[in-house]
Amino acid sequence: MTLRLYNTLSRAKEDFAPFDPKNVRMYVCGPTVYDFAHIGNARPVIVFDLVFRLLRHMYGAEHVTYVRNITDIDDKINARAQEAKGDRAILDVVRELTSQTGRVYNEDVAALGCLAPTHAPRATEYVPRMIELIERLVEAGFAYEAEGHVLFDVSAKPDYGKLAHRSLDEMIAGARVDVAPYKRGPMDFVLWKPSDASLPGWDSPWGRGRPGWHIECSAMGEALLGETFDIHGGGIDLVFPHHENEIAQSEGAHDGHALARVWMHNGFVNVEGEKMSKSLGNFVTIHELLADWPGDVLRLNMLRAHYRQPLDWTLQGMKESWAVLERWYAAADGANAGHVGEGVMDALLDDLNTPQAIAELHRAEAGELETALVLLGFTVDRKRVAPKAQVPVEEIERAIDARLTARKTRNFREADRIRDELAAKGIQLKDNPDGTTSWDVKR
Repeated sequence: MTLRLYNTLSRAKEDFAPFDPKNVRMYVCGPTVYDFAHIGNARPVIVFDLVFRLLRHMYGAEHVTYVRNITDIDDKINARAQEAKGDRAILDVVRELTSQTGRVYNEDVAALGCLAPTHAPRATEYVPRMIELIERLVEAGFAYEAEGHVLFDVSAKPDYGKLAHRSLDEMIAGARVDVAPYKRGPMDFVLWKPSDASLPGWDSPWGRGRPGWHIECSAMGEALLGETFDIHGGGIDLVFPHHENEIAQSEGAHDGHALARVWMHNGFVNVEGEKMSKSLGNFVTIHELLADWPGDVLRLNMLRAHYRQPLDWTLQGMKESWAVLERWYAAADGANAGHVGEGVMDALLDDLNTPQAIAELHRAEAGELETALVLLGFTVDRKRVAPKAQVPVEEIERAIDARLTARKTRNFREADRIRDELAAKGIQLKDNPDGTTSWDVKR
């Protein structure tokens, strides 16, 4: 079996060959835990969970190490904590906020069928490592101190921009950058910044402060996977500046050694044809969706598009995904597990071509179907996708009887009111030609 993956760095599909088949290593940027994760955040979790599962299938579970970090040092977290601070110490409020939000995140992604990563480091646990990394960059001439800040000197890295495939001049022209007077160059980025008494902070050679976002991932990746590892993943929005800056600082601290061999990025998620935005009212969280939809349905809906392509998240798409799963689970019910079909495996090995894998599943025999679904991260549990009425059956039947009575007496306003009331509770009525009324749970 040869796995081929698209490498953002080379802009080409490449045969994947790990540095050490007995220790295949992958790092994926995880959430910033200041609020519930939105559906766009679910895509990298599901995509790289599938990569994790495929690598385990190929090399053995004990030979694959997957790191997905938790960002719990961030100015958005600080701002949210300040709102709830009251008389409490800011660091205590930050810990409470990130602990609660992180717990919900882990519960939500588990409901999406995602395995727990091998390591889930929190940035706060690795601040000493970040300080050490920054010191190395200063000593090597890649970073400088200015007014309590430490910044990476982009001009010291001639190949800066190689992941984004843009020159420094192009990036300067196209970016909105901080023009702070203490910066030597407009694209220089923060490794360390000062913290006053109102903000979380740690002692350092440059005074009390906190790390920049980019150095956090470099430090955690180095600590748990070494200087160079096999795969680094995340959303397409992280290519620049986050991953570009990770490369610059890690290579600067490691004598030019590559941070990762393969860089993988998933595409954006839109909602009903539009970019997700709170101002448009289409901002939806994983937690909200799981209240109404089984996790398996959300997972399939995410995998129906190729991971590198944009995905349009629609209500109709989720209904279709639910119907497909019901058919698959009914077909696989009671089947003896077989092997993963050649067509499904070939599709996955071709840069995670999940649309093709799904097409192959429609032709699979029961045993192969069940085994392939398990590899893809589904529960293969019909109860998990069976719609459940949120209204007692007796109450539904009484309402139907009352509606029939209202219709017989030509009280159509009352009949419509009962129908609409049931619809609001998720119950869809169907009037049959023989004069009876049946019902189903709406999706």
